[in-house]
Amino acid sequence: MSDIPGQATGIDRFRLAMDASGVGMAVVDLQGRWLEVNPAFERMFGYSAHDIVGTPAAALTHPDDLVMSQSFLRGLVDGSIPSLDASKRYLHRDGHAVWAHVNVSVVRDAEGAPLYLLVQLRDVTAQHAAELALRAHAEAEHAARDTASNQLQLFADAVAHDLRAPLRSIESFSALLADRASTRLDETDRDYLARIRAAAARMSGLLSALNDLAYVTRADLKPADVDLSLLADWVGAELQDAEPQRRADIRVQPSLHAWGDERLLKLLLSQLMGNAWKFSREREPIRIQVSGRREGKRLQLEIRDEGIGFDMRYAHKLFEPFQRLHGPDQGGGHGLGLAIVRRIAERHHGSVRADSSPESGATFTLELPAESAAEESA
Repeated sequence: MSDIPGQATGIDRFRLAMDASGVGMAVVDLQGRWLEVNPAFERMFGYSAHDIVGTPAAALTHPDDLVMSQSFLRGLVDGSIPSLDASKRYLHRDGHAVWAHVNVSVVRDAEGAPLYLLVQLRDVTAQHAAELALRAHAEAEHAARDTASNQLQLFADAVAHDLRAPLRSIESFSALLADRASTRLDETDRDYLARIRAAAARMSGLLSALNDLAYVTRADLKPADVDLSLLADWVGAELQDAEPQRRADIRVQPSLHAWGDERLLKLLLSQLMGNAWKFSREREPIRIQVSGRREGKRLQLEIRDEGIGFDMRYAHKLFEPFQRLHGPDQGGGHGLGLAIVRRIAERHHGSVRADSSPESGATFTLELPAESAAEESA
């Protein structure tokens, strides 16, 4: 090995440590030339110490990282960079790139003048390749989600465009027929017309739900502090206005706040409270309770009803599109409402779960952020 500039005290121990280390180690002079390298360095890059000592460190540096490396060297020598902890590319003797995590410190004399650089290098090529693969996979998943959401939106738009007009015709002409021919129709005829109109209404509802699902999947979020109590009161008033003949007891805990998109959270509450209303139609009065509690930086929100409930053995189907646990005669709809709820919760980095038993009501629990990400990291 060549002589290292400066005093010799401790140099032999340092060289022994270099030779025994499983990590690549080297000494570089202030002009950027290799002075000494250890066996691990030789194995990492395929060069012997005889080949490498005295040559510029830049000769082993990947061309794409050369300017960065020269800037690092200047900063270490002039003191503007006290030490270095970075990853960069080198070239193996056979020409392939080696990613190395590099730690560089400056050895100085008693007056503080730099003498040489001590360099440690760890081969992280495999780790870097794995990170690239994970990043590529994540980007592919993101692109696939974007494609799927765009396709869903196109499908929903196309279906809505092609079906809404004939559905409106079916509903309108059925209503006209029921009105104009009512005296000539018997009970069976009127029942048939009612079934036609009900089926058309269900199809219209399905088209609206498909459009909502596409919308919540791809809509740009505009997060802000949202007063969920105000939104729940609003939804409750809409439900009562739609069926003013029904007695209802809707209780909303005040001062429930979440951080999210107000439009989507309003839709989420409309779906959950609408379900609570539908599946409580046989109860008098309809009872719906909205309550919550803050746990750290998250809000636990509960929507509870005293309706017909459901069997928890089938709970895994609840949030899947087009899965129904109840028939139309029990209030079952198009099977998209809870899929919309879950998608909205997920887009807010939250979750939703359900608990129920038959004839004992149901409770849906949402976990949502209670404050912005900026506040969470503060």
